[in-house]
Amino acid sequence: VQLVESGGGLVQAGGSLRLSCAASGSIFSLYVMGWFRQAPGLEREFVAAISRSGYSTFYEDSAKDRFTISRDNAKNTVALQMNSLKPEDTAVYYCAAGRGGFADTREQAYDYWGQGTQVTVSS
Repeated sequence: VQLVESGGGLVQAGGSLRLSCAASGSIFSLYVMGWFRQAPGLEREFVAAISRSGYSTFYEDSAKDRFTISRDNAKNTVALQMNSLKPEDTAVYYCAAGRGGFADTREQAYDYWGQGTQVTVSS
């Protein structure tokens, strides 16, 4: 599976961004899809995940009520809508695909990763 993220950029605090991830190379609906992020000097952390069907989602606490993950299995894409952004959301955001459970937040649960897209939130 090849994953390519897009949509990152610079935004002021309180603003919004929509990240997209395009998948190719395999049957997209077989995979749980997740978003992770890595801030400078910190480990990569889980942000959100969505089940194979798209009916179930799971969020890290700081993302709840601000971020929304969605997928379109017909278009082989997954998106992360980010609202009310804060400076602490600044990070490189990664799309990932895995064969495990969608509530498994470990990096090891995901087999394929995109190259990442930078999100910078200014105060």
